[in-house]
Amino acid sequence: MQTIYSQPESCERWGVYELALPGKTAGNPFEDYKIQGVFQSPDETVRVSGFYDGGGVYRIRFMPSFEGLYTYTVSGSFSDETTQGTFKAVAPGENNHGPVRVKNQFHLAYASGKPHYSVGTTCYAFALQKPDIVENTFQELKKGYFNKLRFCLMPKHYDFCLQDPVCFPYEGTPMDAGILTRQNFSDDNGAAPGNHWDFRRFNPAFFQLYDQMISRLMELNIEADMILFHAYDRWGFSKMSMEDNLFYIRYVTARYGAYRNVWWSLANEYEQLKHLGVEDWEVLAAALKEADPYGHLASIHNCEKFYDYSRNWITHCSCQREDHHKTTEFTEDLRERYGKPVIWDEVGYEGDFPHCWGNFIPEELTRRAWEAVLRGGYCGHGETYLSKDDKIWWAHGGQLKGDSAPRFRFLLEFLQDVPGCGLKLAKLRDDVHFQWDDYVAVPEDAAYLGDYYFFYYSIWRPSFRQIWIDDSTWFDVDVVDTWNMTVTPIGCRKGRFELPLPGTQYIGIRLRRAKDA
Repeated sequence: MQTIYSQPESCERWGVYELALPGKTAGNPFEDYKIQGVFQSPDETVRVSGFYDGGGVYRIRFMPSFEGLYTYTVSGSFSDETTQGTFKAVAPGENNHGPVRVKNQFHLAYASGKPHYSVGTTCYAFALQKPDIVENTFQELKKGYFNKLRFCLMPKHYDFCLQDPVCFPYEGTPMDAGILTRQNFSDDNGAAPGNHWDFRRFNPAFFQLYDQMISRLMELNIEADMILFHAYDRWGFSKMSMEDNLFYIRYVTARYGAYRNVWWSLANEYEQLKHLGVEDWEVLAAALKEADPYGHLASIHNCEKFYDYSRNWITHCSCQREDHHKTTEFTEDLRERYGKPVIWDEVGYEGDFPHCWGNFIPEELTRRAWEAVLRGGYCGHGETYLSKDDKIWWAHGGQLKGDSAPRFRFLLEFLQDVPGCGLKLAKLRDDVHFQWDDYVAVPEDAAYLGDYYFFYYSIWRPSFRQIWIDDSTWFDVDVVDTWNMTVTPIGCRKGRFELPLPGTQYIGIRLRRAKDA
């Protein structure tokens, strides 16, 4: 009788169904053998690849998109046996809304239909820190500031992030880290001498660590925006051959594709990998798309020059400002240029770094986030405060030190009240009496136009404003202080009316069509 290590009888819809099977170990199991599965229900047939996880164990993971009975067949050169069975996909749990997809062209929603408003943060190397730092990171994430986390899968070496990770992705040995400083690490994506890796033999312990991290993020309803390639490296992982890059992509997608909260970021600051041209990125993107049967969100992140986000494989624009000053006020331009959701994953960081991108005051980072939302996009958080323990949120995670994170949570809570899915900047219309200097957000969904308006005054600080939408519609009116995180109800108004304001920056006025008027 065939031995099976794990064969569950049920799984939530959009959960991870996993089979663990024994298999061959001679030679190089990562490369020499294949494991493939076919999962079928009355609603779908999905073919997936599995992966070797060390110790003679092969795993295959599947995310059911429907409820009901599934049958499966797993076969391949990894074993002389064929494994068949059934399981039941049951109703999703209360916090399981499925993977995030594009909705209304410029916005996002879970597979269940619930809107997803991307309010993310960046912790590039958080998963590869010592356990106490990782635990501190999750304690901060539990506070609900963010619903997306950007992080690198490969180890990261950059200013203020110079230590070796807790483990490495491949079998082999790294160079002696003791000889390195900020001044002498390689700036040309080259591998420093002394690294010895077998790029065809993964280290299962490294990837098992990410299994845990992605699962923990999923439990907190946080999307895992996984950066697959980056240039900030002293170990040689950024200079692998294209064959090794493709081998890595196939392994990663087989391992993590069944997690509903995974997003793919093909690269961070793609231009910094100077040995790879656009044609190379397109080859890697095609391999990623082919290996992912679930169609997860996918993008690529720029340093100075935007990638061509109109490419078919790209679901959304993952942006960094193109220069030191242009920022989220250009959200509309990107929407018009690429016709896709715009997410500013980096517009600068709150902190006191010596670099210009890393010493924003918290008010400015918060303002940029609201500007992005007003204009129909989204903006991520970041923090770069130096500290005695050298643990910086942007790189290591740990404990947040700044003031903007609670404001991002307030923004996320504010967005939950938007009718439909997402906002956009209103256009001047003859039937709505906006003033010449009004910047007003309205629902993206045409069905809700006329029901909701948000006037945002950004860095300006008027002591009062006159509002006039039309003469007949009653609105519930609130004054929103985006910095102090308060919503002050004013009452029900119609026609032309004047509102006193506190005369401080970052104030908004929200109008919602009154239900009882």
